[in-house]
Amino acid sequence: MAIIENSKLTVVGAGSVGSSVAYAALIRESARHVALYDIAAEKVEAEVLDLAHGTQFTGSSDIIGGSDLSVVEGSHVVVITAGAKQKPGQTRMELADVNAGIIRAMMPQLLEAAPNAIFVIVTNPCDVLTVIAQEATGLPPERIFSSGTVLDTSRLRWQLAQRAGVSTGSVHASIVGEHGDTEFPLWSHASIGTVPILDWSTPQHPPFTLDELGSIAVDVRDAAYKVIQGKGATNYAIGLSSARIVEAILRDEHAVMPVSTVLRDFHGIDGVALSVPSIVSAAGAVPVRNTPFSDAELTLLRRSADALDAAVEELR
Repeated sequence: MAIIENSKLTVVGAGSVGSSVAYAALIRESARHVALYDIAAEKVEAEVLDLAHGTQFTGSSDIIGGSDLSVVEGSHVVVITAGAKQKPGQTRMELADVNAGIIRAMMPQLLEAAPNAIFVIVTNPCDVLTVIAQEATGLPPERIFSSGTVLDTSRLRWQLAQRAGVSTGSVHASIVGEHGDTEFPLWSHASIGTVPILDWSTPQHPPFTLDELGSIAVDVRDAAYKVIQGKGATNYAIGLSSARIVEAILRDEHAVMPVSTVLRDFHGIDGVALSVPSIVSAAGAVPVRNTPFSDAELTLLRRSADALDAAVEELR
């Protein structure tokens, strides 16, 4: 049951990702009310109608939407998916310029419509856009963050579970850093059940090797490119992972998730948004400051920070 009574989620952007977020939120009953907002009136109205036709089967949730900003009013959480989508062969960073302009123009309007909301950026490159959005609104970092590597972490756990012959929920491993090409797994703390990842084996599943783990990390990093090449967009998994983040906020779960906030003196990193384990609750997202990193992992985290800092500076 949601800690916020009569909770409202608004999804901004009625493209494949935004519509999938709304759909996932409805079927998971992530919020009491779900709204979909997009400036493309005919498109958003059609998506809302299609979703509304299935609300007999979605429990207590309902769906509204349209192209008027009033749709956003009263939101407790606003998930932003609006922007140009990633094309086959295109990196997330190559989207930065056009989507930064959209975020700068849109965020003050959204904040005025929903002044008390928590804002979750899904539009790519989400880490860069989180910094842009935070600067455009002046909101404290805990109230405006991105979905970060929550989906990448799910991809990693699925791959490890398939290889180890266990359920995905039994795998404890996280991707951190940039949601993009410099992301990396925290192998130093990865386990299956209570067994460290390199010690896991069964008669049917021999131990992992370091080379194998490295190959899995590359597959996870490049997973979106493979999906986009085949079907033009990633939408179902990001819809589900975004709905899960919304639930952690609206239910005040204090769940630890690798979302991306603008960091303040986190292991010496300042002013860039990176995914690190963070406590997600009704107050937003707060990084777990005493998260341990190996020396090699800390080097990789700083590499991510440097890459993102350079990308943000280019947009200023």
